[in-house]
Amino acid sequence: MEELLDILSENFIFAMIALCFLAGIALKALTKVITNASRERSRREIAAYIAEGSITPEQGERLMRADINRGRNEA
Repeated sequence: MEELLDILSENFIFAMIALCFLAGIALKALTKVITNASRERSRREIAAYIAEGSITPEQGERLMRADINRGRNEA
């Protein structure tokens, strides 16, 4: 453990850069998980509206396609 602390104290800047890099990766992964979960929730809600007859299948298809196109433009 002392060896690790010695290495980190000698390379503090490198350690901070590595920590920021890892935090960025974790944040990007979390963002993707949340985005995919909300997209899937929207698809389920559209399917429920179609099933109950509130919207037609054609309208639901257009909504789902619009969601896909929006996702491509944001990336």
